[in-house]
Amino acid sequence: MRKLLSALTAATLVLTGCGGGSDASSDGEVVLRVGDQKGGAKSLLTAAGLLDDFPYEIEWSTFSSGPPLLEAASAGAIDLGGVGNTPPIFAAAANARIAAVYSAQGSVEGDALLVPADSPLKSAGELRGRSIAVAKGSSAHGQVLLTLASEGLTTKDVTLNFLQPSDAYSAFTQGRVDAWAVWDPYTSQAELEADARVLADGRGKSNGYTFQVAGRAALADPGKEAAIKEYVKRYAQAQRWADTHREEWAATWAAETGLEVEVARRAVERGGDLPVPLDDTVIASEQELADAFTADGALPGKVVFKDFVDTRFRGELS
Repeated sequence: MRKLLSALTAATLVLTGCGGGSDASSDGEVVLRVGDQKGGAKSLLTAAGLLDDFPYEIEWSTFSSGPPLLEAASAGAIDLGGVGNTPPIFAAAANARIAAVYSAQGSVEGDALLVPADSPLKSAGELRGRSIAVAKGSSAHGQVLLTLASEGLTTKDVTLNFLQPSDAYSAFTQGRVDAWAVWDPYTSQAELEADARVLADGRGKSNGYTFQVAGRAALADPGKEAAIKEYVKRYAQAQRWADTHREEWAATWAAETGLEVEVARRAVERGGDLPVPLDDTVIASEQELADAFTADGALPGKVVFKDFVDTRFRGELS
């Protein structure tokens, strides 16, 4: 697992395409640069058969978590990519040049606070004074905040060790932290390969939203805009396909990433994301989460989430 995690959490790994961060192929056609996590988007679109006739070249890069992916989008190193509910909030707080252009919602059972099987901890309320490994600004960071709040605690009551998944896994298995906050497929990997136990998950706490987020520069370019429009349309189709073809999706995900098929299957069985309108309900929920981070002191001031939303593609996703 350590080898796999290290491979999956490289800061940026170009998988296909023309490389070099270029915006166009040699014949002048648009190249869409897509940020991915754990091979999820590429595998999903491949399994659904929606890349075979995609009208633009795609250059894929993989990231360890949402925050570095959005840093790349803001800097113009990629055009768009998929993240969980918390990274856009932290990016907005940094005034990143990004906008959420697509939203989905899914199961939050895999968004978990894990402890070793022999941990004395039996509930999240017992985390006071304990250490938790988590990727800063990730959806797991939001999960920690909300889980603690449900027990009358804040992040001041624990020690947060900000670690990316591969380092967090090492710290967790070596007993250097008491708990690990993470998401699938890492949750499923830890359960199956490290005998981890779920102390708490996102049910009843997390909104379960995920986003496709684009860089402002890409959205301002007509060629890139057209490519992004086609991409999110097909991504919605792929998510709907996966919901009714879970075994095929798990097999392709495992083959593309090196995940054990049992891990992919467990993650998929929890339920995938399905597209939802990027509307006032989504924005209000994200604003509530942003305000919770501000109140906790994790963000320096108020984030106005709607200022980092672009709904131009919403009509394409019905």
